[in-house]
Amino acid sequence: MPAARKAFRLVGLLIAALVCGDPARAVPGPGIPVAENIIARGDVLAPPPGDRPVVVTARFMLRDISEVDDDAETLGFTGVLVLTWRDPRQSFDPRTAGVAEKSYQGSYQVNELSPAWYPQVVLANESGRYQNDGVVLRILPDGTSTLIETVDAVVEAKFDLHRLPFDVQALDAIFEIVGFDDREVRLEAGAMRQLRAKELRIPQWELEGTSVSTHSRAAPELGADRAMSQCVLRIDLRRSSFFMLRLVVLPLALIVALSWSVFWMDRSSVGDRLSVSFVGILTAVAYQIVVADLLPDVSYLTLMHGFLNVSFVLMSATVPINLLVGSYDKAGEHVRGDAIDRRCRWLFPLVYSGSIALMVIAAHLFF
Repeated sequence: MPAARKAFRLVGLLIAALVCGDPARAVPGPGIPVAENIIARGDVLAPPPGDRPVVVTARFMLRDISEVDDDAETLGFTGVLVLTWRDPRQSFDPRTAGVAEKSYQGSYQVNELSPAWYPQVVLANESGRYQNDGVVLRILPDGTSTLIETVDAVVEAKFDLHRLPFDVQALDAIFEIVGFDDREVRLEAGAMRQLRAKELRIPQWELEGTSVSTHSRAAPELGADRAMSQCVLRIDLRRSSFFMLRLVVLPLALIVALSWSVFWMDRSSVGDRLSVSFVGILTAVAYQIVVADLLPDVSYLTLMHGFLNVSFVLMSATVPINLLVGSYDKAGEHVRGDAIDRRCRWLFPLVYSGSIALMVIAAHLFF
């Protein structure tokens, strides 16, 4: 009989396991892991009780910038995001718990085992990639909780390229807490050591600095007249202009200056003068095609585009001057032809340098 009862009991346990899952987990009890008791302890699923809003201090340390794409207007970066808040429900006695600090490591432990609410952060302006790895949740005896995670992401940033190649970009990565307005949960910026320019090397760019600030935005998805708290990581970058100067500006300026040699040529050799002018124009056109891949595809005029256009126009202007001087030579008005050449020798360099100077001043004053 005892053997028969054991057999029936074993069959009953197997049936219960198949239908309801593990029978030891069917009813929450003292021996059940905390994650299994979440339904019984629904209070931990909400933000900490008490004064509203719950203040979450956000800090971010930039580790690296993987890409700066001014054509697609995206920025790739990696860093460490640290969120700190206090939840009195998670306080514990270190002597009873046997530890001075509770910690949960990895996505499984944080999501499945930790007995606490924590703010779920998303990157509002992400562009194709947002990975958070190395997640750690640490809880002190008084309930102070710290969530640490590494972030590898690409964001859509607003580039202002009017001053290219002397532009300075202020690019933002915007973090938000999902599902709660700023009357329930509010982000505040915390201080954290940031990288210096010499500690980070970015091709064609220099790091000017980073900062973390908090703002609010309208959140109609949460209801009318609701606002959501945001944490904004700002990365200030300055373009290394020597690359563009060496590859584009200096060679093209030299080509333009050489095209002015026609003003020292014999006024009667119109064919030779036109040949020099058209060789310069074709060289400039070929040069623009080559450097087009280096310049961003933007609808507005940048300083670099203005320089290219002015260079092309000034070289093209030598053609009608050559024709005019040639017509005066054929008409026997040699004095007028020589006077035009003498004026163009100083007028063209003055107009060229003055136009570039005005564009640089306007770019810095208005953009």
